[in-house]
Amino acid sequence: FTSLRVSSLNRHVKTHSADKHHVCHLCLKSFRTATLLHNHVNVHAGGRPYKCSDCDMAFVTRGELSRHRRYKHTLEKPFKCSECKYSSVEASKMKRHVRSHTGERPYTCHLCSYASKDAYKLKRHMVTHSGEKPYECYVCQAKFTQKNTMKNHMLQKHGENVPKYQCPHCSTIIARKSDLGVHLRNLHSYMAVAVKCSYCEAVFHERYALIQHKKTHRNEKRLKCDQCSYTCKQ
Repeated sequence: FTSLRVSSLNRHVKTHSADKHHVCHLCLKSFRTATLLHNHVNVHAGGRPYKCSDCDMAFVTRGELSRHRRYKHTLEKPFKCSECKYSSVEASKMKRHVRSHTGERPYTCHLCSYASKDAYKLKRHMVTHSGEKPYECYVCQAKFTQKNTMKNHMLQKHGENVPKYQCPHCSTIIARKSDLGVHLRNLHSYMAVAVKCSYCEAVFHERYALIQHKKTHRNEKRLKCDQCSYTCKQ
């Protein structure tokens, strides 16, 4: 980082410091700079002091306003790659792009040899180790680790027609009549053997009712450490 102004340099140096002396009086969260604290307090207050001169939009921070104007009005791309013709609206995107030239992959998985130039891609990769499948097909309840995989499944297995079949038991709308039948059998048919909730003693004879019930446990921290007061959901 270089700057013609000492004040800009001093402000930048603070980004490398772990000291957070500026404390929010509403939630006690702390920040490195007064500007970051000011922006945070605006979020509490609902204030959006930075108004766009070309439209009715308003923003919490000056940076958000600058980004908005570049994307929607000026179409300016001030950050230019020195290796190719690529240019970007945001410095963060340029930094990520430059790694495609340098080969740098700073985000590494601690469980295997995977490394990425993008923090989001590393986060998405980590799901392959946890076994978590957060994306569920609303037609057949197949589960997937990634959103794109689920979308491909929907297109290949359930068609891409405009949805037109409304489930009579829930808010699900399905493209094909045959898939509605699958949905009804999987979620709404009566089960002779009741299934117990894995979080409490409740039992259900319909899978949909069980799924809806489990959502009530979503934010519970049921798992407790026997050595201290720590609790968690998973």
